[in-house]
Amino acid sequence: MDIDDYRRHSPYSDPGRHGGLLDAVPADIPTVAATVRNVIVHYRAGGVELPSDRLDEVNCRWVDRILDTDQSRFPLPLTTERTVADRVAGCCRDHTLLSVAILRQHRIPSRSRVGFASYFSPGWYHDHVLVEYWNGHRWVWADPEIDPGGDWQFDGYDIDPKAGLFDSAARVWSAYRAGTIDPDVYGVSPELPIRGDWFIHDYVLLELAHRQTDELLLWDSLDAMTDDVTTADLTLVDEIAALLLAADDGDEAAEKALADRYATDARLRPDDRVRSTSPVSGTMSVVDLRR
Repeated sequence: MDIDDYRRHSPYSDPGRHGGLLDAVPADIPTVAATVRNVIVHYRAGGVELPSDRLDEVNCRWVDRILDTDQSRFPLPLTTERTVADRVAGCCRDHTLLSVAILRQHRIPSRSRVGFASYFSPGWYHDHVLVEYWNGHRWVWADPEIDPGGDWQFDGYDIDPKAGLFDSAARVWSAYRAGTIDPDVYGVSPELPIRGDWFIHDYVLLELAHRQTDELLLWDSLDAMTDDVTTADLTLVDEIAALLLAADDGDEAAEKALADRYATDARLRPDDRVRSTSPVSGTMSVVDLRR
């Protein structure tokens, strides 16, 4: 995809009738991130216990529906303070998607990056989603979910890709295939069994989808995904991971190859419908993506 493709909204980031709310948010990253944290609270790690009937908000999926939910409680500018317990329940993907939506609304090229972060728990790599935006000279990684007032010891709005704080799913998969990491410390949480080689494998496919501006939920399923790598097409994911890494290094041919593979291989994309298993109820549903 061309850099200008990331200036335009995807069906996921399009605010619809709420465009004026995004126009009113200044497009500097600290303000964007603070605004997003004011609208969305992490459903598990937000520091509050949300009512059970609110948790399904994590499946809002599209920015316009996230903002529908917010505005039903707070018909106010997005920068006006909301009570934490009444913010929209979401996760890192939603913090990032709303950030990307604000930036795209201001015509700033931006996209979401799927991978693993090392800065939440010592010795553990949490699945995570960051904002990547073009500052006019280079792509910058920023984590809109973390409060810069915390004791992070690094700049969360300009994360060094070489610092080991966050690695893309493609880079983690390549390290796993080279035998240089333990895949069992990569997953959702040290307390949960959702981890390991199959999980990294599936996140490479999510990374590809997000790069192609299909900003899927982290619990959506694609045909090429698996829960057992012994039955998976490892060559396919090896090739996708290699292309993602090459594209990150500025290889335009790799970028085009990713777009071509995504367009022609139905196993890699959701098309009109996607299977989704809610992390709240555990139930699987087929979601119609036609908007």
